[in-house]
Amino acid sequence: MENERQNRGKDEPVIKIRDLYKSFGSNRVLKDVNLDVYKGENVVVLGRSGTGKSVLIKIIAGLLTQDSGSVCVLGEDVSKLDDKELLELRLKIGFSFQNSALYDSMTVRENLEFPLVRNKKHLKRKEIDASVERVLTAVGLAQTINQMPSELSGGQRKRIGIARTLILNPEIMLYDEPTAGLDPITCIEINNLINRVKEDFNTSSIIITHDLTCAKATGDRVAMLLEGTFAKEGTFDEVFDSNDGRIKSFYNYNFIK
Repeated sequence: MENERQNRGKDEPVIKIRDLYKSFGSNRVLKDVNLDVYKGENVVVLGRSGTGKSVLIKIIAGLLTQDSGSVCVLGEDVSKLDDKELLELRLKIGFSFQNSALYDSMTVRENLEFPLVRNKKHLKRKEIDASVERVLTAVGLAQTINQMPSELSGGQRKRIGIARTLILNPEIMLYDEPTAGLDPITCIEINNLINRVKEDFNTSSIIITHDLTCAKATGDRVAMLLEGTFAKEGTFDEVFDSNDGRIKSFYNYNFIK
């Protein structure tokens, strides 16, 4: 996998979206969406709740199918993959769900082991243990290895959820509202963790959020999703240096001191 990562050109997008449309009945959620994400880059997709942000990353992961347009991930056209090919691609994508998606009946160790045992059946116990310890250390929660999810705080569950996505060593991370429902101090910890993951695991990421603090702290680039399409794209400061009333109102509502 490391060779595959090194062989991808620096200027070749790891995610390439062109002319993407998606509707649910008469509700057109995404319309003419275009986006590139490059190797080693954190891209924040920013927008209000219900604007199609989560729909976008579900299409990228092959969990939903677009009505038209193309989504290429790591050189593969997602909509043209068969079930086996889609599974192979998903193993290269870490999806951090908003609710952390931990199994309540499993310990932290068992939650982390689950994707390894399911997808890499050849691994020996020593290798599994080493992988679990590695990702727990990476998120700063080695001491929780034998705890149940119910014993963890919301921020800890979020970090364990990220650790579980990292255990398969993904090339791409998709974060769905990573700071939702967390207190300000824990939000800072999650933002710092997202940045460390990029550096330590050599990932490229899309971060879905409506949290401006998260966007400013984690985004190498920000894409503002308004009314189903990207209204502006650039650095955080470039996006909000705008005369567009919709962008101004979004900033003022989420004001950062």
